[in-house]
Amino acid sequence: MYAMWRLQLALCTVSVLLSLSSGESKARSCSEVRQAYNVKGFSLVNVPHQEISGEHLRVCPQGFTCCTSEMEDKLNQQSKVEFENLVERSSHNMRTTFVARHKKFDEFFLELLDNSEKSLNSMFTKTYGKLYMQNSEVFQDLFTELKRYYTGGNVNLEEMLNDFWSRLLERMFQLLNSQYHFTDDYLECVSKYTDQLKPFGDVPRKLKAQVTRAFIAARTFVQGLMVGREVANRVAKVNVVPACVRALTKMLYCPYCRGMPGLKPCHNYCHNVMRGCLANQADLDAEWNLFIDAMLLVADRLEGPFNIEAVIDPVDIKISEAIMTMQDNSMQVSAKVFQGCGQPKPSGIGRSARGISDVFSTRFRPYAPEERPTTAAGTSLERLRVVWRTMQHSVIDIKGKLKESKRFWSNLPDDICAKGNLTESDEEQCWNSHTKGRYFPEVVKEGLTNQLNNPEVDVDITRPDTLIRQQIMALRVMTNKLKNAYNGNDIYFQDSSDEGSSSGSGSGCSDGCTTEFVFVGTEAPVIGADRSDERAAAAAAGNTLARGPSLLLMMVALILPLWAMQTQWR
Repeated sequence: MYAMWRLQLALCTVSVLLSLSSGESKARSCSEVRQAYNVKGFSLVNVPHQEISGEHLRVCPQGFTCCTSEMEDKLNQQSKVEFENLVERSSHNMRTTFVARHKKFDEFFLELLDNSEKSLNSMFTKTYGKLYMQNSEVFQDLFTELKRYYTGGNVNLEEMLNDFWSRLLERMFQLLNSQYHFTDDYLECVSKYTDQLKPFGDVPRKLKAQVTRAFIAARTFVQGLMVGREVANRVAKVNVVPACVRALTKMLYCPYCRGMPGLKPCHNYCHNVMRGCLANQADLDAEWNLFIDAMLLVADRLEGPFNIEAVIDPVDIKISEAIMTMQDNSMQVSAKVFQGCGQPKPSGIGRSARGISDVFSTRFRPYAPEERPTTAAGTSLERLRVVWRTMQHSVIDIKGKLKESKRFWSNLPDDICAKGNLTESDEEQCWNSHTKGRYFPEVVKEGLTNQLNNPEVDVDITRPDTLIRQQIMALRVMTNKLKNAYNGNDIYFQDSSDEGSSSGSGSGCSDGCTTEFVFVGTEAPVIGADRSDERAAAAAAGNTLARGPSLLLMMVALILPLWAMQTQWR
């Protein structure tokens, strides 16, 4: 009997102890949770001091908990904000690369254009005065069109440069034949046959090839930087769907509700959540990598073939030869024009007794390198050289940054989980979505289609993100433009019915006008097709352009011929 009593007493004691133990478990403190919750900036009103029953929870495990429904909702929203910030921070350096490099490259070319125009206008105004002002619209129109092209205007560069040389020929032809009066129709006839007459020799053809290719590459490259910037900025602003928010909350803040606010998620657990939330971004990666490769190809062109130091020294000599060619052939050119466009009427003003040969021979010759002028023009050339050298280093820098951005979007989930203090390195002491312990599920591969078996994020693989698909298309279009620019083609050129009309025979010339000149010369074959076929000319120019410099060559080509014309204009 006594033994039975002792057994009952022992059982009661155990029962009481268990009851006390259970009560102590239920009464576990939430002080650490309250402190961590307060650090997040939330009010502690209605936050329990001890664990409560968790049947009300919709995301976190429903055991005893330190979270109310209101807390879970706030942590849900906090998870979304923190994830958005994580993506923003992780992509910051890459996005800054495109923003800063686009700004720098764009400033360089605009400075190049502005300095060239100001220098030419200042020097010509001082040198030629009223005579230059009477002809300045030829050069103003050139700069206007070059700027319009570079900033994205629908300009056919090749045709625009052809028109410039034609207009320049009209002005020079009148000066060289000042004893005659020429109507607008007659001058239109003269310009129509510029390619056949070749009064400036081969210089216009070569400079057209060089400048066209340089501007195509520069404009396309700066547009590529702009597209990369816009795509990166848009994709970095993630569209966080409810299933992702739920998974993020469970990973980042359910430890709070379990009374373990300092417990970090397991590494592989984080990978699955991030790959599920960033599945659409990863699908951007294939097109992004092709875009970066195309940008690097065009950067190679800008870094190498367009290095101005390699071509600047012999330019003035070539221009000198071009002017001398015009001098030597001036009588023959005039005769062929008169043959094709008709004999002009005398102006009644006699020509100077001094011959053209004397004018050019005494007033124009190429400078030796040590004799280069140190006037405003010479200073401007040096300034442009300094800017160009700076740009060469910038292109090298851009190439390095572009290479670093390859596979950025597919690596983004891993980068977020690997960097900073987001995950716990100890696989046994981390949050595994339920409690502290090892995370056993395998890590799924990146990309939308691979999320079908993601254990953490319920991803609808049948509904790709519309914004991401739009950015993929934008990259695809830009990549195509970059590839064309690398090959010297400008796909911005458009063929319209009125472009070809100027190449017909209806030029308004006098009786006896013919559609062909028989002009014998030793010039190299013209790159491109006859101007009567605008589309063929644009395509041929792109396919056969040679290595070339920047706009500086164009400026030298414009300035030196007009120095040679100084006496004639006076």
